[in-house]
Amino acid sequence: MLKQKQCVKVIGITSLIGVILTLCYVLIGLNDFNIGYFLPLRIKKVTTILLVSYCIGASSTIFQTITNNKILTPSVMGLDALYMFIQTVVIYFFGSQQLVMMQGYTDFIISVGFMILLTLMVFFLLFKKESSNVYFIVLAGMVIGGLFNGLSTFMQVLLDPNEFLILQGKMFASFNNINNDLLWISMAITIFTIGWNWKSISSLDVISLGREEAINLGVDYYRMVRKEWIIIALLVAVSTALVGPITFLGILLISLSRQMVASYKHRHLIVEASLLGFVFLMLGLVVVERIFNFGTTISVIINFVGGIYFMYLMIKESKND
Repeated sequence: MLKQKQCVKVIGITSLIGVILTLCYVLIGLNDFNIGYFLPLRIKKVTTILLVSYCIGASSTIFQTITNNKILTPSVMGLDALYMFIQTVVIYFFGSQQLVMMQGYTDFIISVGFMILLTLMVFFLLFKKESSNVYFIVLAGMVIGGLFNGLSTFMQVLLDPNEFLILQGKMFASFNNINNDLLWISMAITIFTIGWNWKSISSLDVISLGREEAINLGVDYYRMVRKEWIIIALLVAVSTALVGPITFLGILLISLSRQMVASYKHRHLIVEASLLGFVFLMLGLVVVERIFNFGTTISVIINFVGGIYFMYLMIKESKND
């Protein structure tokens, strides 16, 4: 009971920080002359950040549970690399004008569709019921990601410098030009995953004990892992296709949420990880727009901090071993 009260307290404090950052970002600088333009734009950015925070926080938490590893995140599956490969292929073969024309439903559907297809193909080809090992799937994802990275780099070297500048904008997450229609579609997909996973989320608490323990305690382990893998694919694909890749945010969120919440319940972990993501992204947005005056991107700041934290985790784990 005491731990649950502590979890609620931590989640409440994180929520309060998020609300304060939101009010500061949305309200500061508004006046009678610019409120009609800036207020809807800022609210759309805040909504997008909230959506992306949940996608990354929830997918990273679930991924670490089913892989039973506290360092891996869905980025090792190569979905970010596939996203960049798709954008590079379009520019390489059809030119940057075609990529600009595809902005909207076409690019979103192609990116999400291929990322989900890749994830499901890797899973169903390698996840055999009796001899399954999630690490084979992770390894395959890393190899495929390396392949897509190599192909993308090869084509990028051959691109015209002006074409590469257009492509470079896709390499970093951006919240500046979010399509309203895509935002609503992304929200619908995310709400669907929440509803689909809500009743069975307590089974993740058991799966975190390990495969054998989960099976012995009556959890349909193979069905649950298949279901969660599809949810991870949907969340990561939506987040990446909507704003672009943010590689190290997931490891930062779930690691900090485990330390702050100190709970095994995934309801608490996912909520706290999502709220932390919202706080970090809002803080990054304020820094980028108000301090650096759009001189950098939010993903550069997040990846810099997350990369340092990831190296810290690696050193910490090596010392524990």
